[in-house]
Amino acid sequence: MEQTLQALGGILLKAIPTICLLLFVHFYLRVMFFRPLRDVLSKRRASIEGARESAEKILTQASARADAVEAELRKARDEIYQEQEEARRKWVTEQTAKLDEARHASRELIQQAKQQLEAEAAAAKRDLAATADALAEQIAGSLLERKAS
Repeated sequence: MEQTLQALGGILLKAIPTICLLLFVHFYLRVMFFRPLRDVLSKRRASIEGARESAEKILTQASARADAVEAELRKARDEIYQEQEEARRKWVTEQTAKLDEARHASRELIQQAKQQLEAEAAAAKRDLAATADALAEQIAGSLLERKAS
């Protein structure tokens, strides 16, 4: 057993430089590699989170701006619809007024035509009456001449 312990002690004695080298490499890598790597990764994470936050802010601003533009568009559409409705009402009023004028003018024309027709009919009746009397006298005269001959 003593031999085994001595062999184990010899192995441990030979392993001390390797252990020291491993500890040195561990601390060296930790200081020279992993700490800068951790710093770079934390900066990267911070910049990613900052970019994400700024993107969210920009997205929120864009959404608010889009909502404002949509509201302005709705307002402009409403104004246009109101203007169109007002123009339509004005046009309907004008058309109604023109129709009323046309009806009034046509009634006047019809009334004038009736009066003219009645006047012409009365003149024609007088002419017919005068012509009828003249014809009656001619017929009577010609009948009397025939009887006399």
